[in-house]
Amino acid sequence: MSSKKLPILFATSRYEYMKAAMLATGKFADGAIARGIDDKGAPTVEEKDFPDGERYHRLTTDVENRKVILLGGTVDDRETMELFDLGNLLVDRGAKELKIVVPYLGYSTMERAVKPGESVKAKVRARLISAIPKAPLGNTVFLVDLHAEGIQHYFEGDYHGRALYAKTVVFDAVRDILVKRAGLPAAGGCTGKILKAIKVPFVLASTDAGRAKWVESLTTDLVGLGYNAESAFIIKRRVSGDKTEVRDISADVKGKLVILYDDMLRTGGSLIKAAKSYRDKGAVEVVAVVTHGVLPPGAKEKLRASGMFTNVIVTDTHPNAVAQQDDFLVVKSIATLLAEMVLKSRSQLV
Repeated sequence: MSSKKLPILFATSRYEYMKAAMLATGKFADGAIARGIDDKGAPTVEEKDFPDGERYHRLTTDVENRKVILLGGTVDDRETMELFDLGNLLVDRGAKELKIVVPYLGYSTMERAVKPGESVKAKVRARLISAIPKAPLGNTVFLVDLHAEGIQHYFEGDYHGRALYAKTVVFDAVRDILVKRAGLPAAGGCTGKILKAIKVPFVLASTDAGRAKWVESLTTDLVGLGYNAESAFIIKRRVSGDKTEVRDISADVKGKLVILYDDMLRTGGSLIKAAKSYRDKGAVEVVAVVTHGVLPPGAKEKLRASGMFTNVIVTDTHPNAVAQQDDFLVVKSIATLLAEMVLKSRSQLV
Protein backbone atom coordinates (compact mmCIF):
# COMPACT_ATOMS: atom_id res chain seq x y z
CA MET A 1 0.00 0.00 0.00
CA SER A 2 1.23 3.49 -0.84
CA SER A 3 2.46 5.45 2.18
CA LYS A 4 -0.01 8.18 1.14
CA LYS A 5 -2.87 5.78 1.95
CA LEU A 6 -1.51 4.57 5.27
CA PRO A 7 -2.55 6.18 8.56
CA ILE A 8 0.16 8.51 9.85
CA LEU A 9 1.58 7.57 13.25
CA PHE A 10 2.87 10.19 15.70
CA ALA A 11 4.05 9.76 19.28
CA THR A 12 4.83 11.78 22.35
CA SER A 13 8.50 11.94 23.24
CA ARG A 14 8.52 9.10 25.80
CA TYR A 15 6.67 6.71 23.46
CA GLU A 16 8.98 6.96 20.47
CA TYR A 17 10.17 3.41 21.28
CA MET A 18 6.66 2.00 20.78
CA LYS A 19 6.12 4.11 17.68
CA ALA A 20 9.24 2.51 16.15
CA ALA A 21 7.89 -0.97 16.94
CA MET A 22 4.48 -0.14 15.43
CA LEU A 23 6.10 1.34 12.31
CA ALA A 24 7.99 -1.95 11.90
CA THR A 25 4.66 -3.65 11.12
CA GLY A 26 4.56 -1.70 7.85
CA LYS A 27 0.98 -0.58 8.49
CA PHE A 28 1.67 3.09 9.21
CA ALA A 29 3.41 6.08 7.70
CA ASP A 30 5.97 7.86 9.88
CA GLY A 31 4.79 11.15 11.34
CA ALA A 32 7.63 13.57 12.13
CA ILE A 33 7.63 16.26 14.81
CA ALA A 34 10.24 18.95 15.47
CA ARG A 35 10.63 19.51 19.20
CA GLY A 36 13.21 22.26 19.28
CA ILE A 37 15.02 25.02 17.40
CA ASP A 38 18.80 25.04 17.02
CA ASP A 39 21.08 28.06 17.32
CA LYS A 40 20.50 28.92 13.66
CA GLY A 41 16.71 28.88 14.03
CA ALA A 42 16.22 25.56 12.25
CA PRO A 43 13.81 22.95 13.69
CA THR A 44 15.33 19.85 15.31
CA VAL A 45 13.90 16.54 16.51
CA GLU A 46 15.78 16.95 19.78
CA GLU A 47 13.78 18.48 22.61
CA LYS A 48 14.87 21.99 23.48
CA ASP A 49 12.53 23.92 25.75
CA PHE A 50 12.35 27.69 25.89
CA PRO A 51 13.92 29.34 28.98
CA ASP A 52 10.55 29.53 30.78
CA GLY A 53 9.91 25.80 30.23
CA GLU A 54 7.54 26.21 27.28
CA ARG A 55 7.84 23.40 24.74
CA TYR A 56 8.24 23.71 20.99
CA HIS A 57 6.28 21.52 18.58
CA ARG A 58 6.07 21.71 14.79
CA LEU A 59 4.62 19.11 12.43
CA THR A 60 7.01 18.37 9.58
CA THR A 61 4.66 15.79 8.06
CA ASP A 62 1.59 17.00 6.21
CA VAL A 63 -1.59 15.57 7.81
CA GLU A 64 -4.23 17.45 5.84
CA ASN A 65 -7.15 15.14 5.00
CA ARG A 66 -5.28 12.13 6.42
CA LYS A 67 -6.14 9.56 9.07
CA VAL A 68 -3.85 10.11 12.03
CA ILE A 69 -2.91 8.06 15.09
CA LEU A 70 -1.33 9.71 18.12
CA LEU A 71 0.46 7.41 20.57
CA GLY A 72 1.21 8.48 24.13
CA GLY A 73 0.62 7.48 27.74
CA THR A 74 -0.27 9.84 30.56
CA VAL A 75 2.74 8.75 32.60
CA ASP A 76 3.18 12.21 34.13
CA ASP A 77 1.90 15.76 33.73
CA ARG A 78 4.54 16.71 31.15
CA GLU A 79 3.70 13.76 28.94
CA THR A 80 -0.04 14.35 29.37
CA MET A 81 0.29 17.96 28.24
CA GLU A 82 2.33 16.92 25.21
CA LEU A 83 -0.44 14.49 24.27
CA PHE A 84 -2.94 17.35 24.57
CA ASP A 85 -0.75 19.79 22.61
CA LEU A 86 -0.09 17.35 19.77
CA GLY A 87 -3.74 16.32 19.52
CA ASN A 88 -4.75 19.94 19.09
CA LEU A 89 -1.98 20.52 16.56
CA LEU A 90 -2.95 17.51 14.43
CA VAL A 91 -6.60 18.52 14.21
CA ASP A 92 -5.69 22.18 13.59
CA ARG A 93 -3.47 21.08 10.68
CA GLY A 94 -6.33 19.24 8.98
CA ALA A 95 -6.31 15.59 10.12
CA LYS A 96 -9.62 14.04 9.02
CA GLU A 97 -9.65 11.41 11.76
CA LEU A 98 -7.85 11.26 15.10
CA LYS A 99 -7.21 8.08 17.06
CA ILE A 100 -5.37 8.55 20.33
CA VAL A 101 -3.72 5.39 21.68
CA VAL A 102 -2.94 5.52 25.40
CA PRO A 103 -0.96 2.37 26.36
CA TYR A 104 -0.87 3.43 30.00
CA LEU A 105 -3.50 5.73 31.49
CA GLY A 106 -2.09 7.24 34.66
CA TYR A 107 -4.12 8.91 37.38
CA SER A 108 -6.22 5.77 37.88
CA THR A 109 -5.51 5.67 41.62
CA MET A 110 -7.88 8.61 41.99
CA GLU A 111 -10.53 7.22 39.65
CA ARG A 112 -13.25 8.04 42.19
CA ALA A 113 -13.65 10.19 45.26
CA VAL A 114 -13.60 8.39 48.60
CA LYS A 115 -13.56 11.40 50.90
CA PRO A 116 -15.38 14.74 50.49
CA GLY A 117 -13.41 17.30 48.50
CA GLU A 118 -11.10 14.84 46.70
CA SER A 119 -10.24 15.51 43.07
CA VAL A 120 -11.08 12.61 40.73
CA LYS A 121 -7.92 12.90 38.67
CA ALA A 122 -8.86 10.21 36.13
CA LYS A 123 -12.01 12.16 35.23
CA VAL A 124 -10.17 15.50 35.10
CA ARG A 125 -7.52 14.11 32.74
CA ALA A 126 -10.21 12.50 30.57
CA ARG A 127 -11.90 15.89 30.31
CA LEU A 128 -8.59 17.44 29.25
CA ILE A 129 -8.11 14.94 26.43
CA SER A 130 -11.79 15.36 25.49
CA ALA A 131 -11.12 19.08 24.94
CA ILE A 132 -9.02 18.28 21.85
CA PRO A 133 -11.13 19.54 18.89
CA LYS A 134 -13.18 17.16 16.79
CA ALA A 135 -11.71 15.82 13.55
CA PRO A 136 -14.23 15.48 10.66
CA LEU A 137 -14.45 11.68 11.02
CA GLY A 138 -14.43 11.79 14.81
CA ASN A 139 -12.08 11.25 17.71
CA THR A 140 -11.44 7.93 19.46
CA VAL A 141 -9.26 7.16 22.45
CA PHE A 142 -7.95 3.62 23.03
CA LEU A 143 -7.02 2.53 26.57
CA VAL A 144 -5.15 -0.64 27.53
CA ASP A 145 -6.08 -2.85 30.52
CA LEU A 146 -7.72 -0.16 32.61
CA HIS A 147 -7.26 -0.34 36.36
CA ALA A 148 -10.95 0.61 36.65
CA GLU A 149 -13.28 -0.22 33.75
CA GLY A 150 -15.49 2.83 34.26
CA ILE A 151 -12.71 5.26 33.32
CA GLN A 152 -13.43 4.81 29.60
CA HIS A 153 -16.80 6.50 30.17
CA TYR A 154 -15.21 9.65 31.60
CA PHE A 155 -14.42 10.96 28.12
CA GLU A 156 -16.87 13.56 26.94
CA GLY A 157 -18.39 15.21 23.88
CA ASP A 158 -16.83 14.04 20.64
CA TYR A 159 -14.79 11.21 22.11
CA HIS A 160 -15.41 7.47 22.10
CA GLY A 161 -13.44 5.64 24.80
CA ARG A 162 -12.47 2.08 23.86
CA ALA A 163 -10.90 -0.42 26.24
CA LEU A 164 -8.32 -2.76 24.72
CA TYR A 165 -7.16 -5.92 26.47
CA ALA A 166 -3.62 -7.26 26.41
CA LYS A 167 -4.66 -10.82 27.25
CA THR A 168 -3.03 -12.35 24.16
CA VAL A 169 0.29 -10.94 25.36
CA VAL A 170 -0.44 -12.42 28.81
CA PHE A 171 -1.08 -15.77 27.11
CA ASP A 172 2.26 -15.49 25.29
CA ALA A 173 3.98 -14.78 28.60
CA VAL A 174 2.37 -17.86 30.20
CA ARG A 175 3.48 -20.00 27.27
CA ASP A 176 7.05 -18.67 27.51
CA ILE A 177 7.16 -19.40 31.25
CA LEU A 178 6.07 -23.02 30.76
CA VAL A 179 8.30 -23.59 27.76
CA LYS A 180 11.34 -22.15 29.55
CA ARG A 181 10.55 -24.24 32.63
CA ALA A 182 10.59 -27.34 30.41
CA GLY A 183 14.04 -26.40 29.11
CA LEU A 184 12.80 -25.74 25.58
CA PRO A 185 13.82 -22.84 23.30
CA ALA A 186 11.46 -19.86 23.42
CA ALA A 187 11.02 -19.82 19.65
CA GLY A 188 10.41 -22.85 17.47
CA GLY A 189 11.25 -26.25 18.86
CA CYS A 190 9.33 -29.50 18.77
CA THR A 191 5.58 -28.95 18.70
CA GLY A 192 5.01 -32.17 20.65
CA LYS A 193 7.33 -31.07 23.46
CA ILE A 194 5.66 -27.65 23.62
CA LEU A 195 2.23 -29.25 23.86
CA LYS A 196 3.55 -31.42 26.68
CA ALA A 197 4.99 -28.35 28.43
CA ILE A 198 1.69 -26.47 28.47
CA LYS A 199 -0.05 -29.50 29.97
CA VAL A 200 1.94 -29.15 33.18
CA PRO A 201 -0.44 -28.06 35.98
CA PHE A 202 -0.07 -24.48 37.20
CA VAL A 203 -2.14 -21.88 39.02
CA LEU A 204 -2.97 -18.47 37.60
CA ALA A 205 -3.41 -16.33 40.67
CA SER A 206 -4.52 -12.82 41.58
CA THR A 207 -3.06 -10.53 44.20
CA ASP A 208 -6.47 -10.10 45.83
CA ALA A 209 -10.18 -10.68 45.30
CA GLY A 210 -10.45 -7.44 43.35
CA ARG A 211 -8.81 -9.01 40.27
CA ALA A 212 -10.25 -12.48 40.82
CA LYS A 213 -12.89 -12.25 38.06
CA TRP A 214 -10.32 -11.13 35.49
CA VAL A 215 -7.94 -13.94 36.50
CA GLU A 216 -10.77 -16.47 36.35
CA SER A 217 -11.65 -15.27 32.85
CA LEU A 218 -8.03 -15.58 31.73
CA THR A 219 -7.84 -19.08 33.21
CA THR A 220 -10.97 -20.17 31.35
CA ASP A 221 -9.47 -18.95 28.08
CA LEU A 222 -6.17 -20.71 28.80
CA VAL A 223 -7.95 -24.00 29.50
CA GLY A 224 -9.76 -23.57 26.19
CA LEU A 225 -6.36 -23.28 24.51
CA GLY A 226 -5.21 -26.57 26.04
CA TYR A 227 -3.42 -25.38 29.18
CA ASN A 228 -3.74 -27.25 32.48
CA ALA A 229 -4.57 -24.17 34.52
CA GLU A 230 -6.69 -23.34 37.52
CA SER A 231 -7.35 -19.97 39.12
CA ALA A 232 -6.75 -18.81 42.68
CA PHE A 233 -7.15 -15.72 44.79
CA ILE A 234 -6.29 -14.70 48.32
CA ILE A 235 -9.04 -14.67 50.95
CA LYS A 236 -8.41 -11.88 53.43
CA ARG A 237 -9.94 -10.80 56.71
CA ARG A 238 -9.87 -7.23 58.00
CA VAL A 239 -8.45 -7.14 61.52
CA SER A 240 -8.54 -3.37 62.00
CA GLY A 241 -9.33 -0.21 60.11
CA ASP A 242 -6.15 -0.32 58.03
CA LYS A 243 -4.88 -3.90 58.37
CA THR A 244 -5.86 -7.22 56.82
CA GLU A 245 -4.57 -10.74 57.23
CA VAL A 246 -4.57 -13.68 54.84
CA ARG A 247 -7.06 -16.33 55.89
CA ASP A 248 -6.69 -18.78 53.03
CA ILE A 249 -5.99 -19.36 49.34
CA SER A 250 -8.94 -20.37 47.15
CA ALA A 251 -7.03 -23.24 45.47
CA ASP A 252 -4.45 -25.87 46.38
CA VAL A 253 -1.07 -24.48 45.25
CA LYS A 254 1.17 -26.93 47.10
CA GLY A 255 3.96 -28.19 44.85
CA LYS A 256 2.77 -26.09 41.91
CA LEU A 257 3.98 -23.19 39.83
CA VAL A 258 2.01 -20.02 40.54
CA ILE A 259 1.80 -17.35 37.85
CA LEU A 260 0.72 -14.23 39.67
CA TYR A 261 -1.18 -11.77 37.47
CA ASP A 262 -2.01 -8.14 38.09
CA ASP A 263 -2.83 -5.21 35.83
CA MET A 264 -0.43 -2.75 37.44
CA LEU A 265 2.92 -2.92 39.22
CA ARG A 266 4.06 0.19 41.07
CA THR A 267 6.26 -0.16 44.16
CA GLY A 268 5.83 -3.96 44.28
CA GLY A 269 4.62 -4.18 47.88
CA SER A 270 1.26 -5.82 47.10
CA LEU A 271 2.85 -8.24 44.64
CA ILE A 272 5.48 -9.33 47.17
CA LYS A 273 2.88 -9.87 49.91
CA ALA A 274 0.73 -11.94 47.56
CA ALA A 275 3.70 -14.03 46.41
CA LYS A 276 4.65 -14.73 50.03
CA SER A 277 1.08 -15.92 50.74
CA TYR A 278 1.25 -18.42 47.87
CA ARG A 279 4.75 -19.51 48.90
CA ASP A 280 3.56 -20.05 52.46
CA LYS A 281 0.85 -22.35 51.10
CA GLY A 282 3.44 -24.49 49.32
CA ALA A 283 3.93 -22.99 45.85
CA VAL A 284 7.30 -24.15 44.53
CA GLU A 285 7.80 -21.18 42.21
CA VAL A 286 6.18 -17.81 41.59
CA VAL A 287 6.44 -15.79 38.40
CA ALA A 288 4.67 -12.45 38.12
CA VAL A 289 2.97 -11.30 34.91
CA VAL A 290 1.81 -7.68 34.88
CA THR A 291 0.46 -5.45 32.13
CA HIS A 292 1.67 -2.04 33.31
CA GLY A 293 5.14 -1.86 34.84
CA VAL A 294 5.21 1.61 36.40
CA LEU A 295 8.30 0.72 38.46
CA PRO A 296 9.48 3.93 40.13
CA PRO A 297 13.11 4.03 41.35
CA GLY A 298 13.91 1.13 43.67
CA ALA A 299 10.84 -0.99 42.82
CA LYS A 300 12.64 -3.54 40.63
CA GLU A 301 15.44 -3.93 43.19
CA LYS A 302 12.83 -4.46 45.91
CA LEU A 303 11.15 -7.21 43.90
CA ARG A 304 14.43 -8.95 43.16
CA ALA A 305 15.66 -8.68 46.75
CA SER A 306 12.44 -10.25 48.07
CA GLY A 307 13.50 -13.61 46.65
CA MET A 308 9.86 -14.40 45.90
CA PHE A 309 10.01 -14.40 42.11
CA THR A 310 11.87 -16.31 39.44
CA ASN A 311 11.00 -13.53 37.02
CA VAL A 312 8.72 -10.55 36.66
CA ILE A 313 7.23 -10.17 33.19
CA VAL A 314 5.65 -6.88 32.10
CA THR A 315 4.54 -5.35 28.81
CA ASP A 316 6.05 -2.22 27.29
CA THR A 317 3.04 0.01 28.01
CA HIS A 318 5.16 2.14 30.37
CA PRO A 319 8.56 3.60 29.43
CA ASN A 320 9.96 2.93 32.91
CA ALA A 321 9.70 -0.81 32.31
CA VAL A 322 11.42 -0.59 28.93
CA ALA A 323 14.31 1.34 30.46
CA GLN A 324 14.87 -1.28 33.20
CA GLN A 325 14.49 -4.62 31.39
CA ASP A 326 17.05 -7.31 32.09
CA ASP A 327 17.18 -11.04 32.84
CA PHE A 328 14.90 -10.58 35.87
CA LEU A 329 12.48 -7.98 34.47
CA VAL A 330 11.34 -9.33 31.12
CA VAL A 331 9.46 -6.93 28.83
CA LYS A 332 7.05 -8.12 26.13
CA SER A 333 5.86 -5.71 23.46
CA ILE A 334 2.20 -5.01 22.72
CA ALA A 335 3.05 -2.93 19.62
CA THR A 336 1.78 -5.49 17.11
CA LEU A 337 -1.39 -6.06 19.12
CA LEU A 338 -2.04 -2.30 19.30
CA ALA A 339 -1.46 -1.93 15.56
CA GLU A 340 -3.94 -4.68 14.74
CA MET A 341 -6.65 -3.51 17.13
CA VAL A 342 -6.43 0.16 16.24
CA LEU A 343 -6.53 -0.49 12.51
CA LYS A 344 -9.43 -2.91 12.95
CA SER A 345 -11.48 -0.22 14.67
CA ARG A 346 -13.81 1.57 12.29
CA SER A 347 -14.37 5.30 12.30
CA GLN A 348 -17.34 6.49 14.30
CA LEU A 349 -19.01 9.71 13.29
CA VAL A 350 -20.20 11.68 16.29
